[in-house]
Amino acid sequence: MVGPGRPQIVLFGSSIVQYSFSNGGWGASLADVYSRTADVVLRGYGGWNSRFALKVLDQVFPKDAVVQPSLVIVYFGGNDSMPPHPSGKGAHVPLSEFIDNMRKIGEHLLSLSDKTRVIFLSPPPMNERQIELVFGDAIKGRRNEVCRPYAEALLTLCNEINVKCVDLWNVIQQQDDWLNTCFTDGIHFTAKASEVVVKEVLKVVREAEWKPSLYWKSLPIEFPFDYGIPNSLSLAELELFRNEQ
Repeated sequence: MVGPGRPQIVLFGSSIVQYSFSNGGWGASLADVYSRTADVVLRGYGGWNSRFALKVLDQVFPKDAVVQPSLVIVYFGGNDSMPPHPSGKGAHVPLSEFIDNMRKIGEHLLSLSDKTRVIFLSPPPMNERQIELVFGDAIKGRRNEVCRPYAEALLTLCNEINVKCVDLWNVIQQQDDWLNTCFTDGIHFTAKASEVVVKEVLKVVREAEWKPSLYWKSLPIEFPFDYGIPNSLSLAELELFRNEQ
């Protein structure tokens, strides 16, 4: 482990998380914002559903770990909402099981420590036509009308278990020309969509009444050395200025 110890922010989810460090992704942007105050750790697994996540939950987030995360941002649901495969296999998870899985994930994470906070990201909408053009027959049946109940049910669950939630289903659709500007392949985010995710995550963190606050401006800057030059911005002030650009 590299010292000194910092708050740890873990991103846990499927490909929306795994790919979040590429192409102007939201994970990389969060890591940049918190570069002097917290460590952003990626645990993304493309293609996974909530059933897979539940299987490894104790390994990724062991309750006996010496250091527990300060914040865990979780995304599952897009793959769960895929239509059932005729073989009975595939990523599909029935809505009731999905919510039960997410409840168990949320409760496990909240039990890690009295300072561990959790944010769920709801499944976003998709560009169905773009999926067909990019993937052809490789991915069939992904439909917004099927995914929407998963997003809505997750929002309800978050209220029940005291987990914060970013409503990606609605905020993505509020963007100008969202169908053509928010997806690289109909499913995964462009840099524009990732900017929306970062903005919404930081809004939740800023407005949460967590003690201590995990908002980047509220965390101490590591090694705040300065040259002490009169009438000039300190190095810490420069860091604040950079993140606000």
